[in-house]
Amino acid sequence: MEINIQKRILEKNETDADHNRAYFKEKNVFVLNMMSSPGSGKTETLCKTLRALMPEIRVGVIVGDVCTTNDADRLAVTRAKVIQINTDQFGGDCHLAAHLIDASARALGCEDLDLLIVENIGNLVCPAEFDIGEDAKAVVLSVTEGEDKPLKYPLMFQVADIAILNKVDLLPYLDFDAALAVDNMKKVHPGIPVFELSAKTEEGFEPWLEWLRKKVKEKTAR
Repeated sequence: MEINIQKRILEKNETDADHNRAYFKEKNVFVLNMMSSPGSGKTETLCKTLRALMPEIRVGVIVGDVCTTNDADRLAVTRAKVIQINTDQFGGDCHLAAHLIDASARALGCEDLDLLIVENIGNLVCPAEFDIGEDAKAVVLSVTEGEDKPLKYPLMFQVADIAILNKVDLLPYLDFDAALAVDNMKKVHPGIPVFELSAKTEEGFEPWLEWLRKKVKEKTAR
């Protein structure tokens, strides 16, 4: 019974995701789903990314969390359009489903956006299972988490289009093998682009920004 219920949930989500895809195509906006475990530095990475891209690229952000507006408040300081989803009212879901993205994207308004970033709820399992109609998925892993995370949670890295290895400024102070972590990512997803950067110092940011600019240009030029 539980398997049948889960199947129905995923089938409904796929229908909703296709609906989102059509809407985003109509609005000519590139949509990126950013996923990670809690504490990876995803929000700080986005803060620095928004400041670097705007106003050249018009950006909106949908922020997912179980509770609080802490991350949305931080991102709003960049003057990007930001809207919050809290899942505590839906039972504390550990992922964002497609129907929530539909409602939030329409409330935010995509007519004046080139790029919409979804900061998914911190979790290395559930968000990987739910298509939200995005153009690309990104996974953020920090050097404080362990090199084996891609092997322990392979689906997240398999479905991601790109990966970010964050907090590289801490490498001199940690017993962390960055090369091994990248190798493990490529074991579960051969050829995945990996951007090694520091959200704090902005070291290594330019290749990541160039990837985003290219993807936005490709989508908005259609």
